[in-house]
Amino acid sequence: MSNEQLKKIVGQFLVEGTVASVAPLGNGLINDTYLVTTEEAEKPDYVLQRINHHIFTDVELLQHNIEAVTRHLRRKLQEEGVADLDRRVLRFVETAAGKTWFFDGDNYWRISVFILDTLTVSEVTPQSSYDCGRAFGRFEQQLTDLDEPLGETIPDFHNMELRLSQLRQAVVNDAAGRVKEVEKELGIIGRYADEMCLAEQLHREGKLPKRICHCDTKVNNMLFDHEGHVRCVIDLDTVMPAYVFSDYGDFLRTAANTVAEDSPELDSIAFRWDIFEAFTRGYLESAASFLTPVEREHLPFAVALFPMMQAVRFLADYLNGDTYYKIQYPDHNLVRTRNQLRYFLKVQEQRERMEQLVLSL
Repeated sequence: MSNEQLKKIVGQFLVEGTVASVAPLGNGLINDTYLVTTEEAEKPDYVLQRINHHIFTDVELLQHNIEAVTRHLRRKLQEEGVADLDRRVLRFVETAAGKTWFFDGDNYWRISVFILDTLTVSEVTPQSSYDCGRAFGRFEQQLTDLDEPLGETIPDFHNMELRLSQLRQAVVNDAAGRVKEVEKELGIIGRYADEMCLAEQLHREGKLPKRICHCDTKVNNMLFDHEGHVRCVIDLDTVMPAYVFSDYGDFLRTAANTVAEDSPELDSIAFRWDIFEAFTRGYLESAASFLTPVEREHLPFAVALFPMMQAVRFLADYLNGDTYYKIQYPDHNLVRTRNQLRYFLKVQEQRERMEQLVLSL
């Protein structure tokens, strides 16, 4: 879109100041993001986003969740006497109609206040992992008493039973004629399938609650100040009811793997104990006050669950003919599958040691 078209979109929101420019910001994979700069030094700048309504099909529900969560977090921080609220929690701007989103006939848009003097980091270190653990644990802890119901922005996002069912259907369909070449991978998945559905089983038995979780816990989904302190958890699109395993396990799926999830160098894959230990220490410092014994004792299970779940999703897409994940070459999803299965097996080797650490903390 042209700069003038983007300015017209911004004009639908009750922003302060005169818009000077609208320029692309970051390289997000889901939403298109722009920095809105205002002419007046005393007025805030803003972040404009085009919401991907093909992934988040119910934008009204999406924004309801975000509004409820940010409102609750802001109230919590006020009660704690925190002064710089706009640097600690996202603030979304309303339209004249009182909504935090605008539909232009083709796309959905939203605007939040740009948080000054902060940055994202992409490097995963023991220190940043510890900080992330504390921040995501505190995020969950602050939302334990949210009494406003939230919906699932992506229904069954981390439901392992559903993901396995989708894989089984992909095997039956064999749309791309690839089943015969993945018998080894299917065998590994089949061997652990029942065990990996433990979360759904515990939930049906009333032993595992759903809580308000972030569900996309990456180191670059929070803002740090220039002294290295976490200021604000961002990217709230997937905030919804889930098991705490989602926030704990998904972070370690990528952060504690020595290689990227699509690296073909399987022999280089190892489990980074230093990252696991740092993240776990930080997480339990914040989350210990509300975790049940069942949640706590199954945290090592969550570390294994997420690479297995991702392997199942990659393999199902490979068998379906690569219809969901973007690929750069024909076997990309198969490489991803093998990577995640190898990492899963590395995690399995550490399960007892992880359980001992969690118990000691």
